[in-house]
Amino acid sequence: MISQNTIDTVFETARVEEVIGDFVNLKRAGSNFKGLSPFSDERSPSFMVSPVKQIWKDFSTGKGGNSVKFLMEHSQFTYPEAIRYLAKKYNIEIEETEQTDEEKAITDVRESMYLVSEFAAKYFQDVLLNSEEGKAIGYSYFKERGFTNETIKKFGLGYSPETWDAFTKEALGKGYQLEFLESTGLTIAREDRPFDRFKGRVMFPIQSMSGRVLGFGGRILTNDKKAAKYLNSPESDIYHKSKVLYGIFQAKQSIAKQNNCYLVEGYTDVIQFNQAGIENVVASSGTALTPDQIRLINRLTRNITVLFDGDAAGLRASIRGIDLILEEGMNVRVCSFPDGEDPDSFARKNSHDDLVAYLEENSKDFIQFKASILMGDAKNDPIKKADLIRDMVNSISKIPDRIQREIYIQECARIMDISEQVLMSTLAQLIQKDIAEANKKQKQDQKPFEVYRNQKPKNTGFSGGDPEDPRVGPPEDYLGESGYIKESVEKVDILYRFERKIIEILLLYGNITEVFEDVYFKLNDEGITEQIVEKREMKVYDKIYLSLQEDEVEFSNNLFKDIYNDLISFYHHHENFSLEQYLMRLHPEFAQEVTDILMEDEKVSLHNWEGQNIFAKDKFATVTLNVSQTILAMRMLLIIKLIDDLKNSLLTDPKEDNSEVLSMANDYNDLKNKVAKAKGVVVINYQ
Repeated sequence: MISQNTIDTVFETARVEEVIGDFVNLKRAGSNFKGLSPFSDERSPSFMVSPVKQIWKDFSTGKGGNSVKFLMEHSQFTYPEAIRYLAKKYNIEIEETEQTDEEKAITDVRESMYLVSEFAAKYFQDVLLNSEEGKAIGYSYFKERGFTNETIKKFGLGYSPETWDAFTKEALGKGYQLEFLESTGLTIAREDRPFDRFKGRVMFPIQSMSGRVLGFGGRILTNDKKAAKYLNSPESDIYHKSKVLYGIFQAKQSIAKQNNCYLVEGYTDVIQFNQAGIENVVASSGTALTPDQIRLINRLTRNITVLFDGDAAGLRASIRGIDLILEEGMNVRVCSFPDGEDPDSFARKNSHDDLVAYLEENSKDFIQFKASILMGDAKNDPIKKADLIRDMVNSISKIPDRIQREIYIQECARIMDISEQVLMSTLAQLIQKDIAEANKKQKQDQKPFEVYRNQKPKNTGFSGGDPEDPRVGPPEDYLGESGYIKESVEKVDILYRFERKIIEILLLYGNITEVFEDVYFKLNDEGITEQIVEKREMKVYDKIYLSLQEDEVEFSNNLFKDIYNDLISFYHHHENFSLEQYLMRLHPEFAQEVTDILMEDEKVSLHNWEGQNIFAKDKFATVTLNVSQTILAMRMLLIIKLIDDLKNSLLTDPKEDNSEVLSMANDYNDLKNKVAKAKGVVVINYQ
């Protein structure tokens, strides 16, 4: 178990903007940073990072928290894994305390699969560098490719022995379970005996963006025509081929810094470019490019340069991936290499400066690229030329941005020597066709709710059943068993709002010292009730704590109750309260709610209201009023509840004496009216 001292050091050292910056392309937005959500497919940034508060909030999904919570959400780390990751990032030595048997037993399937995969990566590299077979076969192959020892270690390259079960025996001997060796695809289990999937292959570990080993690619080195040249790990709970990119872990920082990503096809293309000093490169690993892979890049940059081999057939096949990139609203350029060359071979033969110069000089806009590649076959054939133009306009139609579409249409008209009007007409037809298909699909998806759309609401305050109307909620909320819309009005949980407000005040203003007015009522010597106003200077958190103690108020919401107790305890034990310090140590269970409360104000900066001369009110100017009104409202709610409880307890038997209960109810009612009059408030019965 990781010691508390190590955990404290990690929290004190880690900076949320630096941690998240490894995964998300962040841009300055006032005192905060913003970027595209790594948890949803979006084109307008709704992901906010606050360096001051050391927290983040994703307004598209509602997720939020500190740096540890981000790693748990984004990379599916457990809490200890997130701490270990941050310790490694900031070169913090981890102190361990002895684990109990129960703690050792607490592990889930995914974690076990990760551990097996990480063990396999270390095993394969150890065999490559330290065994006779590994050095003679695997190491020699990588050296022939021109890879240095530093590169081999950077990418975790390895070798799986030719023996049928060398790895499996080693893993079982180290205590790893056959169940997880099989579920990761490292071992193929047969009734007679299990054996290694990657026997006699050089190994390429495939890592997630956070560096976790997800699976492997293995290349055979013999001329066995019956065996596949490359073999990948099968799909599993941790490895989904369509959602990963080879080299993304090594490339992420460079992609964000360079604001461009080079996309290649194979493992060695990535490694060779990286060794040549161009690190912002990833590979689709021989699979057809997928939207999930493109979105992975989109988290870091909106610019992709696709690098193609010089093979003409391969070029035509790969061009299809360009439309997918355009659909995601990204900017795409294309660069091909001379005939017979691929990124791997070209990088080996050229210096870093020559390689950079070639990429800059030969990277073309996708329109120019398509024209240059396909025009050779079409220039003397009007039908083929028409098909080519139609294909180019089809690609343009995938672009979400209207201005970009028009600019590309102008460029296409110039290159293909055709009028813009014809191209615009064709473009409009294609877009209309896409819209019609999308509407058709939407209607098919909505068929189960046909009855919902056709019903007219009855006194519900909603509009006439239009599914496009934002005032209409989910169909299942309003359909009764008969298929008619149910009449229902959501009851406002006012107590929930007050309790949440108290948490907000404690987080934002708890350590501020203010002057508060307290109103008391007491009988004078003549038996007349007098109002006494007393002013006291005190901390906001003390005011709230003492007031709730005095009224014997306990939170009804269990989460708010736990957060309240945690906050009050933290205030009492830290004379110089620091919100940043509290948030860094925030319990994962509290992270979501606390972040929601704190980042509500930050959402304003996403929309640049100040640029439109719309300014938010400064909450610090009204702290005293805010605190007093909230406490007063809680007190009024408590008094009203007591009165209602007393009324409900009245005995229905006319022979019973209810005078005492009625007297207490009247006293509380008088108190309610006196407090309201003293504070100048209107009493609202919330029940």
